[in-house]
Amino acid sequence: MEPIKISLNDYILTGGGANGESYDHKTDPTVMLKLYFPGKIIQPLEEMMMAQKVYSLGIPTPEPGEYVVTEDGRYGIRFHKIVGKVSFSRATGDNPEKVGFYASEFAKMCLNLHSMHIDTTQFENVKLRYFKFLEENPFFTTAEKDRLAKFIADTPDEDSPVHGDLQYSNVIFAGDKKYFIDLGDFGWGNHLFDVGMVYLCCYLSDEKFIRETYHMPKAVAMQFWDNFAPVYFGNSMSLKEIEDMIMPYAGLKTLLVERNTNCPMPEFRAALKSIL
Repeated sequence: MEPIKISLNDYILTGGGANGESYDHKTDPTVMLKLYFPGKIIQPLEEMMMAQKVYSLGIPTPEPGEYVVTEDGRYGIRFHKIVGKVSFSRATGDNPEKVGFYASEFAKMCLNLHSMHIDTTQFENVKLRYFKFLEENPFFTTAEKDRLAKFIADTPDEDSPVHGDLQYSNVIFAGDKKYFIDLGDFGWGNHLFDVGMVYLCCYLSDEKFIRETYHMPKAVAMQFWDNFAPVYFGNSMSLKEIEDMIMPYAGLKTLLVERNTNCPMPEFRAALKSIL
């Protein structure tokens, strides 16, 4: 697929992250640009193609955009911006008194996603992704890797969609319309792989990270999970039982975080104690 050539003179820098930067169009408020850092060519193309496949499933996600390249050789995706969008994390941080409402709405979105059934031949089993992360991780011993691999393999498969980065900043709303975003790690498998990320963002991440990334104190983030869990899992289990079940899946995100940061993350590894 050939990228469309664009000029950055038409855009204003609005934010950044681990992989690149985001821009708004100077004159068209419905256009935004996600631009990857230099050298990343395949990633935006793969993300755009994945977005198209997910969109075709009927999962609520913004309409896929266009594969673009700037005059200085940086690649990215140009999207049709959802005007007035707010993430569930930002909305909760701005209105902490409504944490129960936002957590409940987010839980319903997740339930709807995980109740779907998809063609597993069209997407990657998330287990394969975790096996790859495990193989590449230099910080676990061979014995620890064997125990983690067994836990991953023993988790029952489901033909359910798995977002792959299910944090409350990756679901947005504008009015009564809600959308999943950042679906570059989308796949299929057990829903617990997804929900583990929700717990990690609410309980395992530290105060500074939660404030900077999710725009709220950790105490509010913990309330978010405490309200999310009964809606998602029902009332047949206590919060403690849910936490015990979900903790190792939250801990598995250590493999992803350590891959991205290239350093061990003991605060996340503690969640893996039942496996290790």
